[in-house]
Amino acid sequence: MNVDKVLKALSIVQEPDLGKDLVTLNMVRDIVINGNDLSFTVVLTTPACPLKDLLKNNCIKAIHDLIGNEINVNVHFISEMNSKRTDPETILPKVKNIIAIVSGKGGVGKSTVASNFALALAGDGAKVGLMDADIYGPSVPIMFGLRGQRPMMQTINGKGMILPMEKYGIRVMSIGLLVNEKDAVVWRGPMASSAIKQFVSEVFWDELDYLIVDMPPGTGDIHLTLMQTVPVTGVIVVSTPQDVALADAKKAIAMFSQAQLKTPLIGLVENMSYFVSEEAPQHKYYIFGKEGGRKLAEEYDIPFLGQIPLIQKIREGGDEGKPVMIGEDTEAKKAFQDFAGTAARSIAMINANINTEKRAELVVA
Repeated sequence: MNVDKVLKALSIVQEPDLGKDLVTLNMVRDIVINGNDLSFTVVLTTPACPLKDLLKNNCIKAIHDLIGNEINVNVHFISEMNSKRTDPETILPKVKNIIAIVSGKGGVGKSTVASNFALALAGDGAKVGLMDADIYGPSVPIMFGLRGQRPMMQTINGKGMILPMEKYGIRVMSIGLLVNEKDAVVWRGPMASSAIKQFVSEVFWDELDYLIVDMPPGTGDIHLTLMQTVPVTGVIVVSTPQDVALADAKKAIAMFSQAQLKTPLIGLVENMSYFVSEEAPQHKYYIFGKEGGRKLAEEYDIPFLGQIPLIQKIREGGDEGKPVMIGEDTEAKKAFQDFAGTAARSIAMINANINTEKRAELVVA
């Protein structure tokens, strides 16, 4: 056994999403051989990769098949987040991926999805920030237990910057941290857009793998401002299975597909897919319809990122400032983890310039 034989064996192991082998993609590092003991490191494109076990098993099988069954194989994983940014990086220079969470209408649980999505990514080792861009109805401070708290200011490189709040390992910024909770934000569109620009340019986000942006519902000024101000990696559409919500989700998909925006669609996640009770978790009740989100994703050839059930603990966690992702293992927590892993795969494929249709096929597979 030598390094060349190891690399030759691993050259038959395909990265499932990127469609090339690990050696060609330069994903194999630090090969150490000691008698029949072999260890090496595989570099993942995202910390939230749900395919670690598959890659590990395929690597071990390749070594055993092509070199020998007697070899003890130890596979390590690290992540090096990729990014498709080609801008001068004057805006959010240390942020690798900016992900907008959108919905065609309110009331579909977009902020709940955004908050738990951010926590799921952070739980897999990513550096994550959460920007609450819902100027008129900020809910992230409540969901993160930050009500009444105010961010600090600090001079950085000669410029006064707002330091985002930190909670549960996430950097958080919201208009709800700057105004009284009982006060209404009565602003015209230009003022709201100006606030979003400030959240981008005057908040010290520092180095992040993902900046999750919880957008307001609909398709308006704030959406256009964000897309025209920062290099958004892609958009995740949140909907329920209900026909009314799906009709508005179509408008969101259409908006970001327009030529003047042409923002990649990471995929669609279906929230409140079905209700389950703690007393009878084996029974699913499809209160808002069944499989509407999946059918819409198939109709538009975009990745379907998963289903989030309607569970009391999700609501309780948001109201209590302790999102379900930081609690004990539950069906709800697993649903968010599965969704986050699938979304992370789709983001990695966007950064590798794999088209929407191919991503939809691979994510489903």
